[in-house]
Amino acid sequence: MSRSPRDCNCLPGLCRPRRLGLGLRLRRRGAAWSCPETGRGVDVVQKRKLIEVALPLEAINRESAHEKVPAIRRHPRTLHLWWARRPQVAARAVLFAQLVDDPSSRPEEFPTDELQRAERERLHGLIERLAVWENSWDEGLFREAHAEILKSCGGTPPAIVDPFAGGGTIPLEAQRLGLEAHASDLNPVAVLINKALIELPPKFKDRRPVFPGLADSQIREWRGAQGLAADLRAYGRWMRDAAEKQIGHLYPMADGMTVVAWVWARTVTCPNPACGIQMPLVRSWWLGKRKGNEAYIIPKVVPDPTVPSGQTVKFTVGTDRAGAPTAASDGTVGRSGARCASCSSTVPLSYIRDEGRSRRLGSSLMAVVAEGQRQRVYLSPTPEQVDAARIDPPENTIQGSLGYYPRDLKAPTYGLTEFVDLYTARQLVALTTFSDLVVEARSRVLADGGDPGYADALATYLGLAVSRTADRSSTIAGWDSSLGKIRNTFGRQAIPMSWDFAEAGLFSSSSGNFLSQFEWVAEAFEDGPCLASGVATQVDAATRSYEGLLISTDPPYYDNIGYSDLSDYFYVWIRRSLRTVHPELLSTLLVPKAEELVANPHRHDGTEGARDFFEDGFRRVFETARASASSQFPITVYYAFKQSEADAVGEASTGWETLLEGMIRSGWEITSTWPLRSEQGYRMIASGRNALASSIVLSLRPRQEGAFVVDRRGFIAALESELPDALRKLQQGQVAPVDLPQAAIGPGMAVFSRFNAVLEPDGSKMSVRSALARINEILDQVLNEQEGDFDATSRFALAWYRGNGYGVGKFGDADNLARARNTSVDVMDRDEILTSRAGNVQLIKPADLPWDYDVLKDTHTSNWEALHHTIKVLERDGIAPAGDFLQAALSRPDGAVDADLVKELAHLLFRVAESNGWTKDALSFNSLVTSWPEILEVARSVRQPSQTQGAFEFDEDN
Repeated sequence: MSRSPRDCNCLPGLCRPRRLGLGLRLRRRGAAWSCPETGRGVDVVQKRKLIEVALPLEAINRESAHEKVPAIRRHPRTLHLWWARRPQVAARAVLFAQLVDDPSSRPEEFPTDELQRAERERLHGLIERLAVWENSWDEGLFREAHAEILKSCGGTPPAIVDPFAGGGTIPLEAQRLGLEAHASDLNPVAVLINKALIELPPKFKDRRPVFPGLADSQIREWRGAQGLAADLRAYGRWMRDAAEKQIGHLYPMADGMTVVAWVWARTVTCPNPACGIQMPLVRSWWLGKRKGNEAYIIPKVVPDPTVPSGQTVKFTVGTDRAGAPTAASDGTVGRSGARCASCSSTVPLSYIRDEGRSRRLGSSLMAVVAEGQRQRVYLSPTPEQVDAARIDPPENTIQGSLGYYPRDLKAPTYGLTEFVDLYTARQLVALTTFSDLVVEARSRVLADGGDPGYADALATYLGLAVSRTADRSSTIAGWDSSLGKIRNTFGRQAIPMSWDFAEAGLFSSSSGNFLSQFEWVAEAFEDGPCLASGVATQVDAATRSYEGLLISTDPPYYDNIGYSDLSDYFYVWIRRSLRTVHPELLSTLLVPKAEELVANPHRHDGTEGARDFFEDGFRRVFETARASASSQFPITVYYAFKQSEADAVGEASTGWETLLEGMIRSGWEITSTWPLRSEQGYRMIASGRNALASSIVLSLRPRQEGAFVVDRRGFIAALESELPDALRKLQQGQVAPVDLPQAAIGPGMAVFSRFNAVLEPDGSKMSVRSALARINEILDQVLNEQEGDFDATSRFALAWYRGNGYGVGKFGDADNLARARNTSVDVMDRDEILTSRAGNVQLIKPADLPWDYDVLKDTHTSNWEALHHTIKVLERDGIAPAGDFLQAALSRPDGAVDADLVKELAHLLFRVAESNGWTKDALSFNSLVTSWPEILEVARSVRQPSQTQGAFEFDEDN
C-alpha cells in the first residue's frame, strides 16, 4: 500500500507542522487528500512545470532580439504583415517549459537539490538550443524536445489553443514541437494567416505540384509543403505574366531602363492670393544618400500659362553635393505646417486638412527611379511618364471606408476617407487586375488536375500575395533615400498621412515588385512543420469552447493596436480575391468590430467606457477558460507591458495591476511572471519597481476550490517561507539582475493568488498593488539575508558599496564596519580591495584593478575580488579570458571562491547600483550575470589554464 503524501498547501502560520518545518501525513477523502489540521485540500497529481520554477531567460531574450534582424529569411512574418508579433523562439521556449516537468516535481528520479539542479540545467540547455532561430529546421532537435514533452505528459500531450492567434506565432511553434495546434481569432485576416501557416501545409504535405511540367522538372522527393510552395511560385509567375500583358503599358521604361519607382508629391493651392501656385508638400528632397550615388530633387518655379496661377513648380534631379539640400532647406512640410516653394508663405496644417476634405489635394511627379548597373538611376520626370499615370480608376474595385480613430488613422483627417483614396488610379488598376487573376489562377489549378481543396489552398496563398503587394502600392508608401527602396504602408501600427510618396514599378525586380511577393509567401511556409495537424477558425474568444485544450495566448492590450481598423486595409483586397473561396469567413463588408477586444474610445463611449469594455471582456474570456481548465498544466498569457504605464512614483502600471486582479477574480492562481525582451537594448529602471521595456509572460493554474481567506500576517509568513528558495532558483538560472524584480513577482503572486482573499488589519481585501509592495519588501529582505553567505571581506565591501558606491568615505566609518565583520581596513588596503589614504577610504573599481594580479598566488582572496577581476577582464578582453580567470580562481586549494556566490554577489550589487542610479555600475554587474553561462562554461572546461592565466600579465598595448 502506497504512503500518503507528506506535504500540504497550508500556510506555516496556520498549520503547526508546516510552521515547525515538519512534514505530515495528509488525510484521504475519496480520491483527494487534505491536511488533517486545517482541512485544506491538495492536488497530489499536480506537478510544477519548468516555467513555474526557472527559465534560461537571458538566452531566450538574446535570441528573441536576434530573431528581429530583418535579414533573417524563411520567417513566418514574411507570409503577411501582422502587428506586434511575438518572437517565434520565445513562443517555442515558453510552450516547451509550459509542458515539461521541473525536476523538483519528480523527487523519485531526482531526490536531492543537486540532482534537480543538474537536470534543470540540462533542460535549460535544450531550451537554449530551441531558442536559436537557425535551429528551427533541426529535425533531430525537435524530436528530442518532443520526447521530453511526451515524458512529462504521460505520452499524450494536450492540444494547444491560442484564442487570440493574430499572426500565428504560438500555434505555429506548438506545431513545430509536434503538438496539435488550434488557432482562433475574431479577425478574418488573422484567421487566413493562421490557415496558411498551420492548417493548409499539413493538409497537403508531400503533395506533388500540379503546374504543367513542374512535378517532372526535377528528380526529387516533394517533402512537406515544398510541392505547394512550388505551385505557388509557378502560378504566381503566370499571374505576373498575364497582368503584364493586360496592364504592362501603364509601366513604361525610362531611358531604356526598367522603372523601380515613381516619386510623387501631393500638392495644395497656396492660400496667398498673390501666389496661388500648386505648392508641393514634400517631407524631404533627397532621393539617394548612398555614398557615390547621391541624388536629390531640385524644385524650380517656372512660368506656365496653362494654369490659373500662371506658374508651376518644375522638378529636376541633382547630383552635385554642393547644391544638396541642408537640414534647413530640406522639404516643405513638417509637423507644424508647410511652406510654399514659390512665395515662402507659411501654411498651417489645418488649411491642408480643410483642402483635403474638400477633395482639392493634387499630385505632381517629381522623379523617376530606374534599375541601373548595380545601382539606382535617378531621372527627372518626362511628359511620357506623367501621361502613363493619367488613367481612369477601375469601375469595379474595392469598397469601404476607413474607420474613425485619429490616433492611428491620420489619412482620413486629410480627406482620404475611402480605401480607394489611398491609391493612385494606376495602383487601383494593378491591384484590381491582380485580384481578378487570383480567381482565374484557381480555375487553372482545377484544369491542371488539382482538386477543389488544393485549388482553394493555392488561391488563398495567391490572395495573400496580392494583399502583401498592397502594402507597398499605396500613396502612403514613401521612398527610403537611405536604402534606395520603397517603404511599406505600415511602417508603424497606423495609417498615417504621407506627403511625398513612391509608386512601385510592379514589373521590375526591385522592392515592391509583384513577383517577389510569391517568393516571400512561399518561404514562410515551405519548410514549416507539417507533422502535427492544425486548425484555424473564426470565433469569439469569450464564447468558444476550451474543453481539452491548453491555452497559450498573446491577447490584445487595451488600445495598444486597433487590429480591426488597420486590417481593413488588407481585408478589402483579400475579400475581393477570395470571397468565393472563403464565403463565410469573408461575408462582411469590413472586418467585424463590435466584439473586438480592443479599448477603442470612439467605439465605446470614451476612454472610461473603452477601458471597462476591455477589462470586462478580458475577464469573460478567462472565466470561460477557467470552467474547463486542467489542473495538470499551467496556461500561459503574454502581457504587452509599456514603459509609460508607471504611475507618478514609477511603481507599477494600472494596466498591470488590473490584469493581475482580473486573472485572480476569474479563478486563476498566478504561478510565474517572466519578463521577455525582444529588443537589442533595454532601459535601466528603479529597483523594485517591477517595470520593464517589452512584455511579460505569466503562467497560471486554476485556483483550487475552497481556497481560504488569510490575514496579512499569514500572507507575509508564506512569502518569507517560500520566496527564498524560489529566488535562489531564479538566481541559479539565467535571469539578468535587471529582470529579477519582475521574475520574483511570479512566486510572490503565486502565494497571494492561491487565497480567496488576503485581509488587511482593517478587514478590507488586500489589493494587488499592496501585495506587490509586500513582495518587493520580502525580496529586499531575502537579498539582504543572502549577505550572510559571503566571506567577511565581501560582506564589508558590499555594505560599504551600499553606502558609498565607489566614492570616498571616512576611515572611521570604514573601520567600524570592518571590525563588525571581523576584518580590517589595513588588510583590505594591502589586498588591493580598497585604498585608505589621509583618512579617506575608497573601493577600487574593476577597471582600476592591477593587471598583474595572480589569483593563484594571493594568500587570501574573496568572492568580491573574484567578481571584480572577472568584470575587469570581461569588459576589456571578452568572455573566454574572463572564463580563464574564473577557472584559475575556482581551482584554488582553499576553495575561497564559490561560483554561485560570485553570481549572487553580482545580483546584489546590481540591485544596489540601480536603486542609487549608478547606471554604469549596474550595467557592469548586469553584463557579468548575462554572460555568466558562457564564462562558467569556459571556467569548467577540461583544458587547464596556461601559465599566464593565473597572473593575467597583459601587454597594455594589446
